[in-house]
Amino acid sequence: MSLGANIKAIREAKGQTQETVAEQMGVSFQAVSSWERDEYKPDVDKLIKLAEHFGVSVSRLVEEKYGTFKTKDAIYDWEHMKTYVKATAKTLKLTNTLSAVDYAVEAHQGQHRKNTDVPYIYHPLNLACHALSMNITEDEVLAACLLHDVIEDCGKKKNDLPVNEETKELVRLLTHEKTTDTNRDEIMTAYFNAIAKNPKASLIKCLDRCNNLTTMSWGLKLDRIYRMIHETEKYFPALLNVLKKTPEYNNAAWLLRYQMESMLDIYKRLV
Repeated sequence: MSLGANIKAIREAKGQTQETVAEQMGVSFQAVSSWERDEYKPDVDKLIKLAEHFGVSVSRLVEEKYGTFKTKDAIYDWEHMKTYVKATAKTLKLTNTLSAVDYAVEAHQGQHRKNTDVPYIYHPLNLACHALSMNITEDEVLAACLLHDVIEDCGKKKNDLPVNEETKELVRLLTHEKTTDTNRDEIMTAYFNAIAKNPKASLIKCLDRCNNLTTMSWGLKLDRIYRMIHETEKYFPALLNVLKKTPEYNNAAWLLRYQMESMLDIYKRLV
């Protein structure tokens, strides 16, 4: 595909009009239209600004093979995952997990993953299924996987969660206050240090990061992708080391490290 065809494809994928892009670029919509028809090419400054606006690399804009492959926002249907988690929880008599499933679905109702139409509940259910795939069947871990975002993103209170005290504490540990550019490093350092003191919280946070890494290419702008890469390299080796030293999570530590490092290497090469 040509540069113009790429600009048009990415703009439409982002759900933006030519007028919206023109306003952000400081040009007329006719200029954007001429770029998309390959009548004119944006200068270097505008090309860089376009990439920043769309949250992609400049190479993605100019790549001739962009759009060759079809992609999916979600691989598994969330309702199928919910049925699987509930059936497993019933079989194993995991009372906290059973209570957490429906609570999480209701709490996240109407929410979507960033920049997509994928229901947000896909994310916590994915964490629970990921844990089960590694033969982790601890009730508190699975329940906290399902509830890990309900305080931070849904306005729920710790004491209102329909689970035992250990699960509530895990959800609290996995919740951090809102950050700004000036206080983010301080808040996140304290947040990850607290998580590292609890192997179960460390496990859930690693599951969370693995899922977020696999979806950040379509959910985050380029600056957020860079931040995700840097923070993963900064904070997660310590959490993985906690898992490695915890006998019941030793195998999971290896698998999670492999997935994280593989995803990071792929992103670094592409961006």
